[in-house]
Amino acid sequence: MTRWALVADLNRCVGCQTCTAACKHANATAPGIQWRKVLDIEAGEYPDVRRAFVPVGCMHCEDPPCLDVCPTTATRKRDDGIVTIDYDLCIGCAYCAVACPYQARSRVDAPASAYGNGQMRHEAAREDPARIGVAQKCTFCMDRIDQGLAMGLQPGADPEATPACVASCIAGALHFGDIDDRGSNVNQLLAEHRHFRMHDELGTEPGVYYLWSRTADTEDPLMPPEMLAKPATMSAAGPLLQKNWDWRAAANFILGGAGGGLLAAAAGLATGGSPVTLPVLLALALVALGLLCVWFEIGRPWRFANVCLHARRSWMSREAFVALPLFVCGLAAAVSNALPWALAAGVCGLLFLYCQARILQSAKGIPAWRHSYVTGLVVMTGLAEGSALLAALMALTGAAVQTLQMAALLCLLFTGLRLAAWQLYRGGLGAIGAPAGTFEAFENMALRLDLAHQVVPMVLLAAGFLLTPFFPALLLVASALIVASGWWFKYTLIVRAAFNQGYSLERMPARGAGTAARGIKPGWVIS
Repeated sequence: MTRWALVADLNRCVGCQTCTAACKHANATAPGIQWRKVLDIEAGEYPDVRRAFVPVGCMHCEDPPCLDVCPTTATRKRDDGIVTIDYDLCIGCAYCAVACPYQARSRVDAPASAYGNGQMRHEAAREDPARIGVAQKCTFCMDRIDQGLAMGLQPGADPEATPACVASCIAGALHFGDIDDRGSNVNQLLAEHRHFRMHDELGTEPGVYYLWSRTADTEDPLMPPEMLAKPATMSAAGPLLQKNWDWRAAANFILGGAGGGLLAAAAGLATGGSPVTLPVLLALALVALGLLCVWFEIGRPWRFANVCLHARRSWMSREAFVALPLFVCGLAAAVSNALPWALAAGVCGLLFLYCQARILQSAKGIPAWRHSYVTGLVVMTGLAEGSALLAALMALTGAAVQTLQMAALLCLLFTGLRLAAWQLYRGGLGAIGAPAGTFEAFENMALRLDLAHQVVPMVLLAAGFLLTPFFPALLLVASALIVASGWWFKYTLIVRAAFNQGYSLERMPARGAGTAARGIKPGWVIS
């Protein structure tokens, strides 16, 4: 077998950006889009200051998280390890972009010009309409590789068959070859130098290796990379707030999660013989509105049916598959008020809610999402919102006191479970570390999910049992606070706390006459 890999020698890279320019010329990327770029990372304090230039781009992982999440099968991995994108299948949902821990994917929604006054002739001539509104990234110049192999050339040795970034490197810092060939140039370099792979702890098995020592037998007493919450002059290397999913994507989790929770709560109401037409119709309207917001967010909305092509692996595809029986069972329950249909709709609501939680948890590129505790937190948040919406409907429609008491107990239960899930999530995230901006966003929420803020609706619910005449009013206020805090949290989680992984160095290289030093993880903190 053949698996192509790239080796970057951090001791030799001079940060000239020739590889970046060569990549843009070879692939005609849009202004502001760089498939290959070089980071300038400086660490330490005078007089012990260290500097490293780090080429980054798509890592062509052995286990690419972008492939797992893609709902359309547009992202694929060739037998030689190159990760590709089928522009004709991609819907531009940007799920792969938030799942990539290396910030290697981007989406361009309209033709762009470098100078903003209309495209120049060469820009218009090389514009590829197939790339508009879809994901794009480095391909290891697979067209050069394939054409070179057809001509009997050797990638990594013959420039015509080698990725443009490697062929253009003036410092001899970039190397390309077959990692499965023990006698290849890249394997010889790895055998002769100490090396690492970026974010290797995430299990992606990147196809890009970084050399940091001139010898292979250097002792390695160094500690893990140092987290620097607010590193100076390294904004490009630190975690940045993702811009791929905006308020429209957040609306799907806000409205769809509440709708799924409301369907589940309505199923419980149906077991007592109460009619469920109103809550079920409200739940379906919330889910439908959330999905509509997502439709407006994707780059190629008229390809939306492609979202169903990858149910075997993508939780976004599974969400789409669950949506169909959810609406069928929900409408049947609303029309008939039959218990079997209500229960079926409730199960679909729970499944829809679970799929949404797993969509976030599968996105390895966003530390605030991929934590294992996020699944339980998102599910409990949806159930708390659903029970609160049901309680509000009961209060507004003049339900009996006994019914209101049952609704209040349900709100207390799921609000308490949501509080416990938040404590687990926040403690777990703080223990392993995350981007500093993530913690700041959570702390700046006006309505938080911690005890200090959730005690108010819980006290109001409890007071309703003692102040029966005011029970409906208290239930309405408590329900509004429960729903508002849940929606605020989910908006914050998707839009404001969603800082990407950033870049890190396991080791600062031994440049010049210096020695290697402890690595750096800019923009991260344990809290």
